[in-house]
Amino acid sequence: MIRLKSFVTLSVAAAAFACGSAYAGGHVGVFIGGPLYYPVAPVPYYYYPPPPVVAVPSAPPVYVEQGQVAAGPGQPSGNWYYCDASRAYYPYVKQCPGGWREVAPQPEPSN
Repeated sequence: MIRLKSFVTLSVAAAAFACGSAYAGGHVGVFIGGPLYYPVAPVPYYYYPPPPVVAVPSAPPVYVEQGQVAAGPGQPSGNWYYCDASRAYYPYVKQCPGGWREVAPQPEPSN
């Protein structure tokens, strides 16, 4: 349709100018068609691409080494446990109100 309008418009314009200037008379032209513009569709909305995914690495695991647990009465170790309140060694006394004192093993006295 647009090509047809353009062709008719150009044909009429070419015929008007092709007559030459030998005749000094006026010209009458007939224009068939609509306006020389056409409606413009709205520009589509530009969608931005999604933001890039950023993955933050997690902190490395932290390992905490626990210290040695002190051997208490009932746990075999190289030491003996003496109770000052009852003046006796573990396992002869099961509870000590003042707390146990760790002592180095001593051989039995010989008679």
